[in-house]
Amino acid sequence: MTDFFSFSILFKVLLILVAIIHLYIVTLEMFFWTTTYCRRAFGIKSLEFAEETKVLAANQGLYNLFLVVGLICGLISDNPNIGVFFLSCVFIAGLYGAYSTKKVRILYIQSIPAVIGLISFALI
Repeated sequence: MTDFFSFSILFKVLLILVAIIHLYIVTLEMFFWTTTYCRRAFGIKSLEFAEETKVLAANQGLYNLFLVVGLICGLISDNPNIGVFFLSCVFIAGLYGAYSTKKVRILYIQSIPAVIGLISFALI
């Protein structure tokens, strides 16, 4: 197990933050896709559409869970490059999500925390 102080505390805190954000997204996508709260959060206009797409959302949630696992591995590993790799994946996914959906909020929720984590690593 790695010494917690072997690399930047800020980097580790940001890995945790990004993992928590994605765990929240996983929970919404996999378990609460058709709820009013989730539909509002994702901008889904109708319950019917949510019902039709819930299997797709659960699949997407599973991919987000893989990101969470990777971020946690980066946190507990002796090799900070694992965390860098998964933060980079989150950053790119956030960029693409914001671009493809035309929702800049995705950029703020996913990409900005990830890029701050990457910058904190670069400053070590």
